[in-house]
Amino acid sequence: MTSRLEVADGVATLRLDRPPLNALDTAVQDRIRDLALEASSRDDVRTVILYGGEKVFAAGADIKQMQAMDHADMTARARDLQDCFTAVARIPKPVVAALTGYALGGGCELALCADYRIAAENVRLGQPEILLGLIPGAGGTQRLARLIGPSKAKDLIFTGRQVMADEALALGLVDRVVPAPEVYRQAHAWAARLARGPAIALRAAKEAVDAGVEQGLEAGLAIERTWFAGLFATEDRTVGMNSFLQEGPGKAVFAGRRPHDVRAGDAPS
Repeated sequence: MTSRLEVADGVATLRLDRPPLNALDTAVQDRIRDLALEASSRDDVRTVILYGGEKVFAAGADIKQMQAMDHADMTARARDLQDCFTAVARIPKPVVAALTGYALGGGCELALCADYRIAAENVRLGQPEILLGLIPGAGGTQRLARLIGPSKAKDLIFTGRQVMADEALALGLVDRVVPAPEVYRQAHAWAARLARGPAIALRAAKEAVDAGVEQGLEAGLAIERTWFAGLFATEDRTVGMNSFLQEGPGKAVFAGRRPHDVRAGDAPS
């Protein structure tokens, strides 16, 4: 088998499948990018789960492949490497990482691209690149610092140490810790709940948060108000408000569509 996208009832599982440890060689990296772009474009995909299987999420890069690369090779590859992970971070739909076993190096960096992380009690996470005389190269120095703060990120990156689930939860590196057999089920429940939500509003919320963090408060507020006003042109807004007034909160059935007379340019893309 190869890494693949499995879709059912609006939930897509981006399944890493390179036994035994899901080492992220260049072929797997490129495959992740292609699957992320597919998930982004498919109308039948409403949410995405990143999953490596019951035993391991991803134990890092393929060190044998990297050892054979010189400075010129990596200079040519480095941007492609980052772009593969950025494609996951830019999926305009909620993304949850279901973490089992090891999420180290590139595996940890891939998990950082998700919106939410559910980890097994026995999981180990870390950025051990410094132990190879390197630094994280697939977004780890940037996304980790934004998630848990610069000082805590530097501790993990400088030492290369691995953290268990309880410390990862305390650091904010993961959002929920559950028994190992429960990881995928709980990730699927999270994704399935959101798959029934208002797709355009969820995209708006994700893009407003992410862009605001990157660009600062004033720019973020401008993005928020543009999206907020734009959502008043959606069918889901009409359905949601009518349902609230007639039945109370939480009972709306959303279609995830704009009216036919609304142009795509009326809301940020």
